[in-house]
Amino acid sequence: MYDLHAHDDAVVAVSSRVRHFYESKRPFRIYHGSTNSTRESQRRHDNTVDTSSLNHVHHVDAEQKTALVEPNVPMDALVAATIGRSRLVPLVVMEFPGITVGGGFSGTSGESSSFRYGAFDTTINWIEIVLPNGDVTRAYRNKAEKTDLFWGAASAFGTLSVVTLLEVQLKDARPYVKLTYSLHDPMGATAMMREEIETDTSVNYLDGIVFSQSSTVVCSGRLADAPPPGSKVQRFARSIDPWFYVHAKRLHKRLQENPSNSITESVPLLDYLFRYDRGGFWVAKYSFKYFLVPYNRITRFILNPLMHTRVMYRALHLSGLANYYIIQDVGVPHNKVGEFTDWLHKTFNFYPLWLCPLHLARDTPNGGHGLHSEFAHLPPDKRGLMNFGIWGPGSANRHEFIRQNQALERKVQELGGKKWLYAHAYYTEEEFWSHYDRKSYDAVRAKYGASWMPSVYDKVKVDIASEDREMRKWIPWLLALFWSIWPLRGLYGVLKTMLGGDYLLTKRSHSYAKTD
Repeated sequence: MYDLHAHDDAVVAVSSRVRHFYESKRPFRIYHGSTNSTRESQRRHDNTVDTSSLNHVHHVDAEQKTALVEPNVPMDALVAATIGRSRLVPLVVMEFPGITVGGGFSGTSGESSSFRYGAFDTTINWIEIVLPNGDVTRAYRNKAEKTDLFWGAASAFGTLSVVTLLEVQLKDARPYVKLTYSLHDPMGATAMMREEIETDTSVNYLDGIVFSQSSTVVCSGRLADAPPPGSKVQRFARSIDPWFYVHAKRLHKRLQENPSNSITESVPLLDYLFRYDRGGFWVAKYSFKYFLVPYNRITRFILNPLMHTRVMYRALHLSGLANYYIIQDVGVPHNKVGEFTDWLHKTFNFYPLWLCPLHLARDTPNGGHGLHSEFAHLPPDKRGLMNFGIWGPGSANRHEFIRQNQALERKVQELGGKKWLYAHAYYTEEEFWSHYDRKSYDAVRAKYGASWMPSVYDKVKVDIASEDREMRKWIPWLLALFWSIWPLRGLYGVLKTMLGGDYLLTKRSHSYAKTD
């Protein structure tokens, strides 16, 4: 177990640094040590609070089924600790191993168990947080003590100061997930998912992959102690294993031959939880096309060290290619899935897309605070959204690329949906605050002295006007011309990633704990 005294010393250092900025009312950024956001960072040495040392699991309580965790603990390390010590697993485990506990809390993260438990922030009991004046306090999810601060900090992307400790809820783990694949059209997939959510309590995990306008594979997972006799055990974590998306695509072809059938496999729990890590869902397939590399089993095996999400995100940042690929997660009401799928087909026409049903309601009487305050007051028929992961190539023309993203944002708003803010946001400020609860968010910030800090809009926006001004200058114009020469941009990102050692991250063990 990690020494709590070392934690307290680290928090004192963070508190002192925050107080330094508070005294001059100078905005600051938080350095976590890594990121799974596609937004460009505005962090510099003179505007940063370094929390990168807060990356330890303190305690796993098997009786209470909780874990006491610092914010920079990544998902794979958290799962290894909870399974290894107590055969427990977090209620919601984000699909990429490098996503951190703090990032999941502050960014409305969800995954295939979120149809039952909600976003990751709803599975946190309390947080320790350094307030904007440097004071340290606790805020609780469903107690009277600073509940507004808890929910204000959830989804605030660090704009209510610095979270330094979290208590995470856990549940019993089992060694395997019995995963059943079935074929549907998009509305049929939605209907099938809703039926399983409402009537089948044995389902633990639920998501889907849209392979075409009329064809979706739904993946229903149930925790299991052992594979059924004679059944196949399918793995996804090793370099010799298929990417999950590639495997599902093969099964999709088999299911098309007999759509009324389903296919069931047994997947080791850890392989299931991080099944989308290799290939970053399927985003890495675009890198093969970009570099004119054949896309097959052999090349995926050879390039496997570069195909994990920890590496891919860094290369995406360093190359600037995030500015040319649409990488968005949005949620729409279940009865709008068909309309939205048709719109995506006509507007972008790239596949696959990811489907993941989300339970939005905050099942606590004191949850009506912060950016998503309305989640505490949703009527029963509005408590679920279908999340779409929309990840594919956009226009090479920057202005057209911006227009495409803005059109997506407006369509989601028209359908009564939500856009999640880990990615680029192209809203005007007026548009942004028409989607999110500024009154409640500002009230929490004012109460706890954070009004002088950058707002969440300041943090997530793409400053289109500044981009335009910069591009009128001759030096940025020449730089843009240089980067337009294929494949300099991509090679630069890969080279910088390798020189920085990030390509070795997949070889560093977070020691996935055995469950037997």
